[in-house]
Amino acid sequence: MKPTHDSPALEFRGVAKTFTLHLRGGVQLPVMGGADLAVHPGECVVLGGPSGAGKSSLLKMAYGNYRCDHGRILVREAETVIDVASASPREILSLRRRTISYVSQFLRVIPRIGAREVVAAAGREGGMAAEVALARAEELLSRLNLPERLWDLPPATFSGGEQQRVNIARGLIAERPILLLDEPTASLDAQNRAVVVELIRARQAAGAALLGIFHDTDVREAVATRVVDVTAFAQKRAA
Repeated sequence: MKPTHDSPALEFRGVAKTFTLHLRGGVQLPVMGGADLAVHPGECVVLGGPSGAGKSSLLKMAYGNYRCDHGRILVREAETVIDVASASPREILSLRRRTISYVSQFLRVIPRIGAREVVAAAGREGGMAAEVALARAEELLSRLNLPERLWDLPPATFSGGEQQRVNIARGLIAERPILLLDEPTASLDAQNRAVVVELIRARQAAGAALLGIFHDTDVREAVATRVVDVTAFAQKRAA
């Protein structure tokens, strides 16, 4: 499929998801039904709604961590459109290298690898030259107020807020055209939340398409171009 000039960077069409609780006798837990949503370059679309409505599940389906049961998740990549819902594992990994970045609530990295290398490695995976990735990693860690004395220490030894700053730097370093954000500021103080807002606005100004969850009202109001209540998608599961 070839995108048009004004095509969304990311689009959900009729996306449905149900979890099967195998340890509970196969009980079916519907989460999302008939989700329709388009995110264009330069937008920061924020997902709203109560806990359990499926906000994080929607992000994870877009990233390929969860498979959807029905529907399509279309990602524009250069002159083509790839359906994440039916893509092979190899295609999803390729999208992650070139097109989609994801900042989750939790940092998961290889033990004993220093914070600077964790961030720089993400840059290299995104196609940056080694020296450029290292310099950009240091720039981001400094901007996010992570003390330089911690840069070569493994993030597992850090506080929750310090780990999340490494997580944000890792997600932002490669500047891919689609950025998924799952409560990136949840464990940050006011100073670092303000830095993250600046970084998000810079990605938006550069033409990235952003889809995120922000429970902090001030951050949400500062970055959102529009808020989409996913409750409407969840309600469709019973229709």
